[in-house]
Amino acid sequence: MGAKRHLALLPGLKADTVEWPVPFADGLPILRGYRGRPVVVLASGDPFWFGAGAVIARDLDACEWRALPGPSTFSLAAARLGWPLERTLCLGLHAAPLTRLRPHLAPGLRAIVLLRDGEAVPALAAYLRDEGFGDTRMTVMEALGGQLERITVLTAETPPGDAFAHPVAVALEVEGDGLCLPVASGIDDGFFDTDGQITKRPVRALALSALAPRPYETLWDIGGGSGTIAIEWLLSHPTTEAVSIELRADRADRIRANADRLAVDRLRVIEGQAPGALEGFAAPQAVFIGGGLSDALLTDLTERLPPGTRLVAHAVTLESEGLLAAWSERLGGSLLRIELSEAGALGARRGWKAAYPVVQWRVVL
Repeated sequence: MGAKRHLALLPGLKADTVEWPVPFADGLPILRGYRGRPVVVLASGDPFWFGAGAVIARDLDACEWRALPGPSTFSLAAARLGWPLERTLCLGLHAAPLTRLRPHLAPGLRAIVLLRDGEAVPALAAYLRDEGFGDTRMTVMEALGGQLERITVLTAETPPGDAFAHPVAVALEVEGDGLCLPVASGIDDGFFDTDGQITKRPVRALALSALAPRPYETLWDIGGGSGTIAIEWLLSHPTTEAVSIELRADRADRIRANADRLAVDRLRVIEGQAPGALEGFAAPQAVFIGGGLSDALLTDLTERLPPGTRLVAHAVTLESEGLLAAWSERLGGSLLRIELSEAGALGARRGWKAAYPVVQWRVVL
């Protein structure tokens, strides 16, 4: 079994051949149907590095398969370029959106990306231009290691005139004046589309510091608004996960759009109201309450969540502030009052314009 281009490289076979269908998942039941017979599946390079290996292996018992990997496309590309792989970003974008690049884009980045087909090369160039990185040098590599290997160098500002053929990989040397995501929490509000319901950058930075994301942890973000807390939680580490609860459908759609633009595809957005919308989810390691704060919600969470769960809640109104004060008396933790002012026009001069104070309650259950 294999893709049409793989089978074409092996003419004159006496064995039966089966072309792997598109989409890829449709080939898995066909493969399972050959159980008990010797079967060879053809795949490019190292099938366990952005390849088909893990998908195929998880459906089979350990004694049923054996992998014989070859040099990966990334290894072949590095060998052509002279790049150290340990300092090069390697991404498989053949089955993922181009936005997967967005958190990494910064001048000086070197990356090797796999693309789905030749048409994705100009699409990648257009994406880089749109994000402000049109000066990026692109080395397009077709059929690496094969008889049809071809290497073309261009920039994102000068899209190619020639068509490219699959399989194709592109090495990027990123340059330009586009916006870069910082590596600390509290990214600029301009990265998010919002209707005004947003935890703004300075307060968000304090919230993320209090939530203290760690690898392999899950966050419940209750009252998602624009999704900023959950998205920054996911940006903190590639193994984190998050569930965002938002009552309004338009805001839930906005959260999804913000997550797509910043390439955090591990965010689950649930339209509904907590605590009811939380049913069926495994317990998280941290919870943020940015909206919908109530005595009933806090009661449910403290009864539902296991000891050790980190809970952070924000209050703006006097009523919700009083609620947090009462719960902090009951369970302990720390209360922080955040009062911020920004300089603004005051007649012909400037003065301080104060924002509504925010009270933060942080507790470990």
